[in-house]
Amino acid sequence: MQLKKNIKVGNNLNLFLFIYLFTLFMTFKINAEINLDGNNTDIKILDKISSKNELIKLENDKEFIYKDLAIKSIKCTDSKYDDNPEVKAYIQVRDLTKKDRNNVFVFNGWMFSSSPSIAPFDHPVYDIWLVSCY
Repeated sequence: MQLKKNIKVGNNLNLFLFIYLFTLFMTFKINAEINLDGNNTDIKILDKISSKNELIKLENDKEFIYKDLAIKSIKCTDSKYDDNPEVKAYIQVRDLTKKDRNNVFVFNGWMFSSSPSIAPFDHPVYDIWLVSCY
């Protein structure tokens, strides 16, 4: 009588271990690449005349009136699982003192929290910085 080794159990165990480790690896990889879209955006506004700054909480897709500015955050994302977390938001700003050019934006574009000089907000009275997205 010849004895046979149970080879199938060993192969199935290796296959199960490989699938488990691959799934675990892919889960961490996907979580690291996720940009979390938020419903709210926090910005800081500096009034250059009075030298006072204020933290403003914006709800996305709703316009917020701050003195002479109408500010609207369209979308914001936060990549907090990345090695270099980056908060970015698409913001539109209108100057309400210019009645003849009411639909022209003073700023219309992406803002980055780590590099505000990439797309600077240029206004004689106010400065705006992106703080967070949640």
